[in-house]
Amino acid sequence: MSAKARWFIDNANSPRAYFDMRAMRVQNAVGIYPYTPPISHLYGLEEALNVFDEEGLPNVYARHHYLASGVRAAVHAWGLKLCAVRPELYSDTVSTVMTPEGHSASTVIDIAFRRYELSLGGGLGELGGKAFRIGHLGDLNALMVSGALAGIEMALNDSGVPVEPGTGVGAAMKYWRDNAPNA
Repeated sequence: MSAKARWFIDNANSPRAYFDMRAMRVQNAVGIYPYTPPISHLYGLEEALNVFDEEGLPNVYARHHYLASGVRAAVHAWGLKLCAVRPELYSDTVSTVMTPEGHSASTVIDIAFRRYELSLGGGLGELGGKAFRIGHLGDLNALMVSGALAGIEMALNDSGVPVEPGTGVGAAMKYWRDNAPNA
């Protein structure tokens, strides 16, 4: 373990229990692992790091920005508003979409899940019932996100939110085609 890693471990203020590197360092020195080892998680972490290494972190960031921009084009085409009101506040990991007055985001989320097997995040805190979240982080591509946007359009319509079918998906596809990343 590097000196820099040890410094961060020893000087962190956050509460820790499981996977506390301080306890591991002490216990590992005498040949003991202080927890039940999460072998599958460690293998998963190793593979995720290999994927990052192969794709290159700048390319991962660019892909997430590309996908998020398509999602934002879809939301705009639906005539809905993002919770983030200015572009500098936009997230390339998740988009929080406000449902129109008189419509329940909880209903949209429920229909998306029960009818279309699509999992959307709910609005948190004061946004509960007023917003839903579209995640666009991870091992995704434009085709996968297009399917999610189609499910959202159907769930919006089924819940009474007047969205023209195909508008959001079409706007996202147009963005992605017009801004295709380098192969």
